Amino acid sequence: MMHFLPIGEADEIGANCFYLNIFGTGILLDCGIHPRKKGHDSLPNFSLLDQFPLDFVLISHAHQDHIGSLPFLVQRFPHVIIYSTNQTKEIAEAALHNAVNILAQNSVNENDFRIYSHEEIEFLVRSIRGINYNETISLKGMRHSGSSEINITFKDAGHILGSAGILLEHSDRKIFFTGDINFSNQSIMIGCDLKGIRNIDVLIIETTYGATDSKLIGTWSSETERLIKWANKIINQGGSILIPVFALGKTQEILSLLYRQMAMRKLTETNIFTGGVGREISDIYDRSRYLVRRNNKELLLKEIPQQNIFEIEDLSYFRKNPSIVLASSGMILEGTTSFKLLNYWMQQKSFAVFGVGYMDDSTPGYRLMNSKTGAKIKLTEFSEPKKINCTLERFFFPSHSIREDLLQIVKYVNPRKVVLVHGDLNAKDWLGQKILEFYPHIKVASAVNEKMMVL
Repeated sequence: MMHFLPIGEADEIGANCFYLNIFGTGILLDCGIHPRKKGHDSLPNFSLLDQFPLDFVLISHAHQDHIGSLPFLVQRFPHVIIYSTNQTKEIAEAALHNAVNILAQNSVNENDFRIYSHEEIEFLVRSIRGINYNETISLKGMRHSGSSEINITFKDAGHILGSAGILLEHSDRKIFFTGDINFSNQSIMIGCDLKGIRNIDVLIIETTYGATDSKLIGTWSSETERLIKWANKIINQGGSILIPVFALGKTQEILSLLYRQMAMRKLTETNIFTGGVGREISDIYDRSRYLVRRNNKELLLKEIPQQNIFEIEDLSYFRKNPSIVLASSGMILEGTTSFKLLNYWMQQKSFAVFGVGYMDDSTPGYRLMNSKTGAKIKLTEFSEPKKINCTLERFFFPSHSIREDLLQIVKYVNPRKVVLVHGDLNAKDWLGQKILEFYPHIKVASAVNEKMMVL
């Protein structure tokens, strides 16, 4: 028998963690933390695993909502064996060390919530077993009762460096977990590789953009043209631009995009600022450029002229020197660099904030980008309303598949059953209804948190 149990957040994006029991072998697919919650509320419900065998953890990629609770899991289940792509393993070291610092800054008053140490991260990362894309390994747990081992293959998901969809095969049954998957090309990353993933039994698919009208998103090409038009306008009027970005993925993609547009003389040449863990991750992108599928393998991100945002002590610098600042977090979460810069940016009429990625509707970034210049806004529940003087522009450079591409993935894979995850109820409803409409032979189920499902 094969059972599926979501123990994280099945109806939203955060704390992704799904338990599979395949004939007595216990496998976790991802082990994320919720970026907007604190303490135990931010973690998957690991207590549910006490009654089941747990042998392996398979990590799809190194974003915090997919890997951030791994140290807490290992504290409780030190025997688990962890697998990821080699690139995800390398990125995990930088990402998890950075997360230690963030957790320390936002510590909560829970007596039994122990933040892990940098030493624990060093040990954890060394224990992760890295594998190559398209390499197949065989696994079986201590209580495995199946007639054969479970074959595991990581396929390039096209989302960020190291991201993988995971194929699990046992006897004559196949399960494919997409993780975060992108069907289309970005500035650096090439769209997902689905070769060999056909006619499977169960497809566990993300639904991030399921509720978003793709006409409102545009394409990377059209959004690039629009961003360059607005950037030139702001820079030429003497203003600076703040672009909130995720340190992993969006920083590297937008940095590459800006550099390329400057090199083609389409974007006014100006200072670009980056900093923090985003720079460390850019170095990993550089080192891996010949080992993975990507555009422009000759491009070295570290050779793109850029300055360190953390070396600027007086923010009035940006009034005298028009610049583009790539600062995390992408959703402008309280306490992050983009949040700290925003207070100054909002006061400047000649400045602009460009939103370029996914923003959860409960975050300061979402509230800001859904406001207008001249309006007053409370960025957090307890903050005072502040007037927005700067220009606001929303762009879409998705690293997830748009909803039509999600349907293309379903069509190509042709599963017997689809399980919907990683999206709100509206996103899952849209995709589920369209699958039933276009492919009536496919069964559709929406994952429910902490509810067991037979696959």
